[in-house]
Amino acid sequence: MSDTTAPTSSIRTGSPPRRVESLHGWGRTAPTLAQVVTPQGVEDVAEAVRTASERGIIARGLGRSYGDPAQNAGGAVLEMPALNRIHAIDPDTGVADVDAGVSLDQLMRAALPLGLWVPVLPGTRQVTIGGAIGADVHGKNHHTKGSFGNHVTWLQLVLADGSVTELTPGDDLFWATVGGMGLTGVIVRAKVQLHRTESAYFVVDTDRTDDLDGLLELLTDGSDDTYGYSAAWFDTTSTGARTGRSVLTRGSLATVDQLPAKLKADPLKFDAPQLLTFPDVFPNGLANKLSLTAFSELWFRKAPRRQRGSVQNITAFYQVLDLFGEWNRIFGSKGFLQYQFVVPTGEEAALRRIVEKISRSPHKSGLNVFKRFGEGNAAPLSFPTQGWTITVDFPIAPGLSRFCAELDEMVLAAGGRLYLAKESRTSPESFAAGYPRFDEWKATRDAADPTGVFASDMSRRLRLTL
Repeated sequence: MSDTTAPTSSIRTGSPPRRVESLHGWGRTAPTLAQVVTPQGVEDVAEAVRTASERGIIARGLGRSYGDPAQNAGGAVLEMPALNRIHAIDPDTGVADVDAGVSLDQLMRAALPLGLWVPVLPGTRQVTIGGAIGADVHGKNHHTKGSFGNHVTWLQLVLADGSVTELTPGDDLFWATVGGMGLTGVIVRAKVQLHRTESAYFVVDTDRTDDLDGLLELLTDGSDDTYGYSAAWFDTTSTGARTGRSVLTRGSLATVDQLPAKLKADPLKFDAPQLLTFPDVFPNGLANKLSLTAFSELWFRKAPRRQRGSVQNITAFYQVLDLFGEWNRIFGSKGFLQYQFVVPTGEEAALRRIVEKISRSPHKSGLNVFKRFGEGNAAPLSFPTQGWTITVDFPIAPGLSRFCAELDEMVLAAGGRLYLAKESRTSPESFAAGYPRFDEWKATRDAADPTGVFASDMSRRLRLTL
C-alpha cells in the first residue's frame, strides 16, 4: 500500500489562524467579507464548527465554484486546502484514502505512477476532494462513469455539534452530502475508488459540424457510447444556418500499444504544465461581441473537419484552461457569469430554441461546452440527469440578469435545471422547480443540522437552509 504524505492534517498545533477577508467565486462577482479560518486538522474543524456564530460556517476548497456557495457574509469560512494528506493509495484495490483538502491534481500525480486514474475529472484539476463531493462534479465521461459521488465509498463528516461521523452510500446523509454544497457538514476525509489505466494519454477523434443538428446526429447515432470521454465546443456567435456549429472531440484512455514510440518509454508521465499566470490587469469590456466572435471563428476554423487517432495529453484534450493560472482575470474586474443547464433527452426542440436565443442575443460567449449526460445518481441535489448540458460564459453586462431569467424559464419549461456549482443569480423558486427532490434533501439536511450551523451566501439567497 502506497502512503503518499503531504503536510499532515492529523497533528494539532494550537488554535487555527483566522483573518477577515473578502471572498468571491471564480466568476469574481458579489464579493463578501467573512472570517476565514485555516484548520490544520479535524480537531480544528470541529472547534470552529462548535464555536460558529449565528451567521454560521461553510467550508471552502480552491474557490472554483463560480458563484457564492463558498462565501458566508458576516460568518466563518473554513479554508480546507491545508488538510491535504493522502493517507494511502492501495495499488491492489485502487482505493485512495485522502483528506478533503487534497486537490484532484495532487491525487492524479500520486495515483498515475501506480497505473491508477481519477475516475471523474471536471474541466479543471484545481478542485479539492471535498469540493468534488460537495458539488458532485462531472466530466466528459458522465455518459460512461457518472459523477464523482458514484466513486466515493466512504467519507468522514464533521456535524453541526462538532462530532465526526462516518458515512457510506447506504446512508441518506451520504447522498445528501453528495451535491449538497457543504450544507450538511464539513467533509474532512474520503475514500475514492480509482480506475486502472495503462497510460496518461488519450486517443482522440475530432469532428467539426456545420450546425447543431449535425452535432446531435453524431451524439445520437450510437457511436458516442464507444468513447470513454465526449464533449463539444459550440459557437454561440453564429446564427441562421450556422447556429450551433461545433467541434466535437471524443476519446478514450490510450493503451501502451496505441502510443507512439517516443511515449511508450514513460506512458504514465503526467505531462500537464502551467504555461503562465494571467496578471490582474485586463480591462472590463475586453471580452465583447467583436472579440468573442473573432475568437469563435478562429477556434472553429483551426479544428480539423475530421481527424482520427490523435494521441493527446490531458491538457490538450481535456483541461486546456489549466495551462493558464487565474484565467478568469481576462474578463476584467466586473467578472463573468457562467450559466450551465441540463434538459432531458427528448427535449431537443427546446434545446435548439435555447441555443438560438443565446446566438441571437447581445450576450456572447467564447468558452462553450456541450455534453451528453448519462443517468443520474441517488443524490437529491446532484445536477446531472440523462440529457443534454450546455455551459456558456457571459461577461457581466447590462441586461444579463434579465436575459438569464428568460433562459431559466425555457430550461424549466423543458424539465431541466441549473447547476449549483455554477449558479450565481437565479431565484429560490426557479432553483426548487428544477430539483423535484429538494424537500427530501432539506428534510435530511435539517435533521443533521437543526439549528442552521452550516450556511453560505448561496444557501440564504436560494433559501436552501433554515
